[in-house]
Amino acid sequence: MLRPILRLGDSILCEPARAVDAITPEIDTLIDDMIATMYAAPGIGLAAPQVGVSLRIFVIDLSLGKDPTALQVMINPEFVERDGMQLEEEGCLSVPGFTATVARPRRVVVKGLNRQGEEYTLDGTGLLARALQHEVDHLNSCLFVDRLRGIARDLILRKIKKLSKAGQW
Repeated sequence: MLRPILRLGDSILCEPARAVDAITPEIDTLIDDMIATMYAAPGIGLAAPQVGVSLRIFVIDLSLGKDPTALQVMINPEFVERDGMQLEEEGCLSVPGFTATVARPRRVVVKGLNRQGEEYTLDGTGLLARALQHEVDHLNSCLFVDRLRGIARDLILRKIKKLSKAGQW
């Protein structure tokens, strides 16, 4: 089932997500819904808070569904390592229509649980590293605009405020 994607300004996006205590049939359904919603958007990643569920779960697929082995599901992720630096353009399904250059580590290692509750580790560089950090940020109540400073951040927030006043956000 497709779920609506919350936008910047929704309170759930501003709260740290809770850890998943057990992988239940409801969690499995949520993950299926998140995958379907991510592909339909289309996007390369989606965190549970973006669909209104404050739990530490994200899905990522850099292939946009073209490679069945590329789909990653992670529950209760934690960073193990972060190093280097990359500056790249970034967008977000919760901030549609806006992008900005965001500084992030070039490489990250994240550990968490898969859908079966087994611990695994993802080592990502480049776009995968960026996507992993972006989704973990969502779980920690941080959107990419929160990582911006100065005029770049102000321009986006002003435009969103204007759209909101016009009933278009």
